[in-house]
Amino acid sequence: MREALSHENGWYVDDRCTNCDVARQLAPDLIGEVNGRSEVLRQPRDEAERRLLEMTAHACHTRSIRPPSGALDAALDPFPLKLDDGVHFCGHNSQRTAAANAYLLRRPDGTVLMVDTPRWSRSLAARWQELGTVTDILLTHRDHAAHGRTYADHYGARLWIHEGDLDAAPDADRVLRGLDPVEIVPGVVAHPLPGHTRGSVLYLADERHCFSGDSFYWSRTTGDIEVAEHVTWYSIEVLAASLSRTVDRLRFEWLLPGHGDRRRLPAEEMARRMKDLAERTGRLRPTPVDFSAHRW
Repeated sequence: MREALSHENGWYVDDRCTNCDVARQLAPDLIGEVNGRSEVLRQPRDEAERRLLEMTAHACHTRSIRPPSGALDAALDPFPLKLDDGVHFCGHNSQRTAAANAYLLRRPDGTVLMVDTPRWSRSLAARWQELGTVTDILLTHRDHAAHGRTYADHYGARLWIHEGDLDAAPDADRVLRGLDPVEIVPGVVAHPLPGHTRGSVLYLADERHCFSGDSFYWSRTTGDIEVAEHVTWYSIEVLAASLSRTVDRLRFEWLLPGHGDRRRLPAEEMARRMKDLAERTGRLRPTPVDFSAHRW
């Protein structure tokens, strides 16, 4: 295990950074992209900003965000972080899921669904379970499947994935098939959305929260909902068809993606932006996968 080193000039990002954007989502005024990696733009000015950097450090999948001492303070771990009534952000992103964001969705009966998975550890699993009994692990697609079975077995929960990505979780308990929406539990509906991968799915909860996986996200660069056209593994044309087919069924206020920024807007505005997204995506043509061309 790599030993953390102290840094006399304050908070810093070490050389393990993979430019995943997680820290920049959480503290965009303090951490930015410089020469293809995250860097601390300035040191925190007060306790609130110091806690923001602690948050980024506990979310970073490589633990590259480091305080001056080099050691994180576990007592300042803010996760799970409440985003809205019934929705928490897990933090503790995993190297094995490409640093994907994961969420906890608490239902009216007190049970909890996990959407994609954070880093696995028994201590974290116990922390998530403080919110309620975890009954379902909902995978949005193959890239985020690494810890699904482990979490499901730990909780005695059902593991869900679409048949298009079944080889990434062949021992899933529930397999979504075809293109029709499926109700997971009352108020939570899976919408198959092939494109980013063959088996991509988004989950819509209570016509309020949209867990979009990697199908689309809020972009800081454009100030709008976007698809990751340069990081579409299966087919941008299939994704365009999926959006066209599904967009009129989607009503939500919160966009909660696997990568990229989260955003809350009135449902009517989200609906308008989603229709615009479907039209824009329909004009895109296939390009080679190129991480360096993508801008969050």
